[in-house]
Amino acid sequence: MYDRALLLGPLRNEVLALSQVRRYGLESYGDPDYVSVYGSKPEEWYERGVRLLGRTAVECTRDRLGDLIGGDVADLARAAGGVAPVVVDPFAGSANTLHWIGRHLSGSRCTGFELDDHVFAATRRNLSILGLGLELHHVDYEAGLGMLAVPGGELLIAFVAPPWGDALTEEHALDLRRTTPPVRAVVDVLAATFPRHRLLLAIQVHERVDRGSLAELTDRFDWSSTGVYDIDRPGRNMGLTLATMHWTPAITSAQRGRPL
Repeated sequence: MYDRALLLGPLRNEVLALSQVRRYGLESYGDPDYVSVYGSKPEEWYERGVRLLGRTAVECTRDRLGDLIGGDVADLARAAGGVAPVVVDPFAGSANTLHWIGRHLSGSRCTGFELDDHVFAATRRNLSILGLGLELHHVDYEAGLGMLAVPGGELLIAFVAPPWGDALTEEHALDLRRTTPPVRAVVDVLAATFPRHRLLLAIQVHERVDRGSLAELTDRFDWSSTGVYDIDRPGRNMGLTLATMHWTPAITSAQRGRPL
């Protein structure tokens, strides 16, 4: 069976054939087109030359989720006003989330960082084939944020989704203190690097999230809202915490998902 253990284990850094991608989607989610990325179904993106590693097929934000995240981020960004924002993904992976946020925010500058050699090489190749116009740098997130130039007055949007590792298990809800690195550490770096910029943080969570770890995180924001996108079976749905630093939006709700 093509399950997570196989794609995150023996096939972790292997380029998948189209049949493997479709089989994973069918056996794990009942949908051979589940791993749709960059606005295309597997058969379409594979025909264009795009390739995914085993780990990326499991870890990537598929189009349906990316579209929802991008729409919610864009709605909140518009509430901030000003010129086109700068968007950064410190742990870019496939860069599909970055693609969808940029798609909803026309004119924004989108930059991602990816440290893993295999993932970086595959994603850089995919972005080149598709001509998506995203910037991708082969650096650690701290070094990447340190070299990111954001003009004063511009809104900086950060999609924060560090690898979960064993932070989420069948027995335990997602503990944001146990991601690699902890989400709080990423937020601290963002706040220290951009102390005078308005920040909009989009933090990926799960419907099974440790409420204590979430509360410890949201306590430091000026405003936050968490929702869950019910697009998978119960217990497998992703969510998003939208949060702001150095500004407060004049809205009470900003998400398409149900409140957590």
